[in-house]
Amino acid sequence: MQQIVFFLENNLTSLHMPRVRALDVIEMLIIAFLIYHILVWAKNTRLWSLLKGVVVIVVFIVIAAAFNMSTILWIVRNVFGIAVTAMVVILQPELRKALEGIGRRNFFHGLLNFTETTEEGRFSDKTINEIIRACVEMAKVRTGALIVIEQLSSLNEYERTGIDIDGMVTSQLLINIFEHNTPLHDGAVIIRGDRITSATCYLPLSDNMELGKELGTRHRAGVGVSEVTDSLTIIVSEETGKISVAYMGELERAVDSERLRERLRQIQNKATEDKKEKKDKKKKIISNKTVKGKAK
Repeated sequence: MQQIVFFLENNLTSLHMPRVRALDVIEMLIIAFLIYHILVWAKNTRLWSLLKGVVVIVVFIVIAAAFNMSTILWIVRNVFGIAVTAMVVILQPELRKALEGIGRRNFFHGLLNFTETTEEGRFSDKTINEIIRACVEMAKVRTGALIVIEQLSSLNEYERTGIDIDGMVTSQLLINIFEHNTPLHDGAVIIRGDRITSATCYLPLSDNMELGKELGTRHRAGVGVSEVTDSLTIIVSEETGKISVAYMGELERAVDSERLRERLRQIQNKATEDKKEKKDKKKKIISNKTVKGKAK
């Protein structure tokens, strides 16, 4: 607080343009980048309302410092430490989600993911076809469904809330699980690889205030698990029969079968045709060199 008062006393009386170095510009860009992402994150949480109140208080403190209101500044100095601690305690769930989100960003995955892609990927094309077939069939008859597909982030804590299935992914099994008035229809299904690991799983609900009021618990649960893990969640609406996809906290609504296939292929982590062609070319080059060496 004393530093703020000192800064204002020295700069308000004699304004001057400081010398800007290249390092200062880089530092400002980094700070701007961090502030932007903090504001984007805060806008979708209850922190946004609190942040607006904090801005008003900061402006009030600056005015008090400018006019040297000693009593107000004394109160601020003594309350500041307690206020920061209280904010951390109150916003603990939001801060936890933010820190979890940092670890699952794509730029970290690119640096830390040493898993090689395979020709099959995380799950096979057959699994994609079965999931799409099941979702389309359930959408036609307006059967609600919630399917979570695991990637790098483990879903073990959510599996433990459900019932073990450990069965191959088939459209018939998925449809039977979510059929009305069956013991397993309520809750989420978790898929790992080509297998359904568990059903009737409980998922965390999203606090995102931008989600429409018309969306129910199923959609909020789908978005909620995508906020804290890198999983892809497919939601079939019981009211409208529309298929939605939740990924990285974003909800894409009313997707058709082709768009659903595209989203599933994006997370399949399958070796692309380009990579296969490069491998084939390398093999041909090596074999040609071997043949030429023998001919000589």
